[in-house]
Amino acid sequence: MPDGTATTAPFSVTPRAFQEVGAIAAREGRPGAVLRLAVLAGGCSGFQYSFALDDAVAADDLVLEDAGRRVAIDPVSLDLLRGAQLDWADELIGAHFVVSNPQAASGCGCGVSFSLG
Repeated sequence: MPDGTATTAPFSVTPRAFQEVGAIAAREGRPGAVLRLAVLAGGCSGFQYSFALDDAVAADDLVLEDAGRRVAIDPVSLDLLRGAQLDWADELIGAHFVVSNPQAASGCGCGVSFSLG
């Protein structure tokens, strides 16, 4: 920015993750569904990521879209995900969504839960 301050995108989604969102929604017979990413209390590190298909978005959700495939995040979860990125990993241990969260101070081995610093 001209005043020297930097802005961080609130959240980003890789093309690979968007592609998988579309594939999952199609497999479930819900091609218009949105992938809802939320942060919930719990897990072995204090917070855990939750992924679910949802048929509706709230007015205050952050909705990211690519070719009709959508990811929605509620405002409370977004505070804990600011600057993070959603990706899709297809590894020997299995295929899954991966959140790279710069706010996470530590996480568990499964990658689903994290703690803040």
